Amino acid sequence: MLEAAGRAGHEPVSSRTINLALQGGGAHGAFTWGVLDRLLDEKGLAFEGLSATSAGAMNAAVFAYGLAIGGREGARKALTNYWKRVSDAARSGPLQPSFIDQMLGDHKLNWSPVFSLMGFVTRVLSPYEFNPSDYNPLREVVEQSIDFNVLGRPDCPVKLFLSATNVRTGKVKVFAGKEISISAVMASACLPTMFHAVEIDGEAYWDGGYMGNPALFPLIYDCKSTDIVIVHINPLFRNEVPRTAVDILNRINEISFNSSLMREMRAVSFVTNLVTQNASSKG
Repeated sequence: MLEAAGRAGHEPVSSRTINLALQGGGAHGAFTWGVLDRLLDEKGLAFEGLSATSAGAMNAAVFAYGLAIGGREGARKALTNYWKRVSDAARSGPLQPSFIDQMLGDHKLNWSPVFSLMGFVTRVLSPYEFNPSDYNPLREVVEQSIDFNVLGRPDCPVKLFLSATNVRTGKVKVFAGKEISISAVMASACLPTMFHAVEIDGEAYWDGGYMGNPALFPLIYDCKSTDIVIVHINPLFRNEVPRTAVDILNRINEISFNSSLMREMRAVSFVTNLVTQNASSKG
């Protein structure tokens, strides 16, 4: 679902610079890939800033890297190559028993299917126990897909803001500029039930979805563009009340991963209304 949040006072024009806010949502990040691919077709659109979290952070970093090295076609190619690597890793990695064995180490269990096993394991063991080596197949995929030296250059064509959650303080951490690294991306996508907290400069980080999914304030304060396009992939509304354990957990995740975005959207709406009312009263 696409949503637009803009500040008051701008008029429609044929050529427009926008900011992108990319939500996290695991494999649903493939939907965001499709949205980005479509936006690249719009020659009248230019991109200033990208704020993103989790799977969105991976998409954003790949998108920015592709733009930097090859313009629009470079971004399209980089995204295609990244998602092909993800697909290849899924066939030979996270969904395979060999991957589970590697993660479990001394805690191997001969239960099946794989998903039921992992669902059970993550409830009774921490990732420090069942995944002592902190193996994450996506790290290799991201490393193969992005040269982070390129993203750290001052001439990078877009501003990149990646959100993670500080484990100790519970506050959102936004990585930007030279802070953008493989560790920043993995911190933004670190599910605490699956992987060790990512340590950066002495601080521990988990998935950014808990506190900024994605954070809008960097785009408001640090970008000139007045338009933000939000690629929203976690459903706000469900017709049915979940009754199975899996559906209940899924709905909990959807609600919690939407909460920070909804708070920011309400704040943006409130401030925009104040600005509009003030402008009207002066007029």
